[in-house]
Amino acid sequence: MQHDIWSFAGDEVPPYHQLFNPLLTALRELGGSGSIQEIDEKAVELLQLGESALAQLHNAEQGNQTEIEYRLAWARTYLKKYGLIDNSVRGVWSLTKNAEHVHAVDPSEVTRRVRELSRQKAREGELEPLAEESETIDPQPWRSILHRLLTRELSPDGFERLVQRLLRESGFIQVEVTGRSGDGGIDGKGIARIHGLMSFHVIFQCKRYQGVVSSSEIRDFRGAMVGRADKGLFLTTGTYSREAVKEATRDGAPPIDLLDGDQLADKLKELGLGIRVEMVEHVTIDADWFRGI
Repeated sequence: MQHDIWSFAGDEVPPYHQLFNPLLTALRELGGSGSIQEIDEKAVELLQLGESALAQLHNAEQGNQTEIEYRLAWARTYLKKYGLIDNSVRGVWSLTKNAEHVHAVDPSEVTRRVRELSRQKAREGELEPLAEESETIDPQPWRSILHRLLTRELSPDGFERLVQRLLRESGFIQVEVTGRSGDGGIDGKGIARIHGLMSFHVIFQCKRYQGVVSSSEIRDFRGAMVGRADKGLFLTTGTYSREAVKEATRDGAPPIDLLDGDQLADKLKELGLGIRVEMVEHVTIDADWFRGI
């Protein structure tokens, strides 16, 4: 499928308004819909950004969201308000009917129109503030709190014990932490049992990290685990570069599963390890209903 080409300097992260058209093209190439991860990966592929740009974090103190992910989130926000894309309750984004015959948009026109609509809603009392690009999009602040706790307050030993507990709660048996033995970067080992019928010996490394794990770190880990386990598991509070992901799944090499900071947070939440989920009532006023009386 042919698509437009956008050219940026290798270490440059495009501003959010320059991501409107790449994002629309990404959705079209995905068949009109996709998850955030699928859309972001396709947009990055189209933009052909360099590793240095992809590795830039938006705010290392608050989480592991990269700058490109942050700006793509703003691009989705603007295009949704402009009426070209929408998202379901399951987190799947899709093109709307309005986008069927739209090949490209004028970024300045989209930005102007969306901000105008936002100001109009504010004047009508339907407060819908539209933050500027410099503000942080954080619909789930608990992730930022957890990230700071894990990376700044929890000790390295404490993080290893947390990973040990997480693996046990996930069905691993004979989980041992060996990180203090200086065993070639390996932090522990265990046995993963699958439905009580099969089992795999797993070696893991857990990295309490605020940045991006590189491909060289994955190669070093693989070198330490070769011949000692069926699989490798690398866990981090940070994220992984595209090259690191490719290295982990390289053909002919022992497989390594990766768990990044967001996936780690999701797993802790799922297992109820230090995270409680409370259902809170949310009341919304339908102003149009009252006006129609």
